Amino acid sequence: MAQSSPEKLILVTREPDGVASVTINRPASLNSLTRPMMVDLAQAFKSLGKDDSVRVIILSGSGRAFCSGVDLTAAEQVFKGDVKDKEVDPVFQMEQCPKPIIGAINGFAITAGFEIALACDMLVAAKGASFIDTHASFGIFPSWGLSQKLQRIIGPNKAREVSLAALPLTAEDAHRLGFVNYVVEPSELLKKARQLAGAILKNNQGLVLKYKSVMNDGFKLDLGSALALEKERAHKYYDGMTKEQFKKMQQFIASRTSKKSSSKL
Repeated sequence: MAQSSPEKLILVTREPDGVASVTINRPASLNSLTRPMMVDLAQAFKSLGKDDSVRVIILSGSGRAFCSGVDLTAAEQVFKGDVKDKEVDPVFQMEQCPKPIIGAINGFAITAGFEIALACDMLVAAKGASFIDTHASFGIFPSWGLSQKLQRIIGPNKAREVSLAALPLTAEDAHRLGFVNYVVEPSELLKKARQLAGAILKNNQGLVLKYKSVMNDGFKLDLGSALALEKERAHKYYDGMTKEQFKKMQQFIASRTSKKSSSKL
């Protein structure tokens, strides 16, 4: 059975407004991941995903890096452990988490750190941050999705350059290619992530969860199948709504329209 870390190397905090923060906290080693840290990170996302008080999750790294990958001094323990155990797989648990995950990327996101960033729903990066894939450099086969996800986001040729040549993808280039949502000054990183979380909190929580689900599930399909999936879930959603829920929807729309009109006066 996988063991969790005896130290607090994965920090979890919950705020009253519904924002939870997960921090990779091993700055002296640039937040490189040991097997126990991976277990704790996976369990953190599993727990937060089930917590009804949590609506948005912000993931960050303490110190000079977001995550410099797996701690290669313990590589055998990591790669020859029970790697098929989804309960202790942080990327799997992030992908299964129904809550929106905002990654706040400072410094480096290297290899496993890059893959963890890819598992986030949105990314805010500090100026000077970079994403680096060293799988080919160290003879490590990717298993958390980097070989498949990145090319679907930034295009196959650029992804081959990043992975086969192991050339850094800067935060600025990642933003230009649609991988990173915002690039900000390092001192503004968490503030911007919280602003983005705040914008999500203003919306209908139930719909946010369903919207994330249909977007992420549809992303794995061809366009025709994804459109059919959206149609199917939309019919199921509206068929399940009561008259009272439709009334509340109309009242909400009316209140928003009224606020916009008064703001123009």
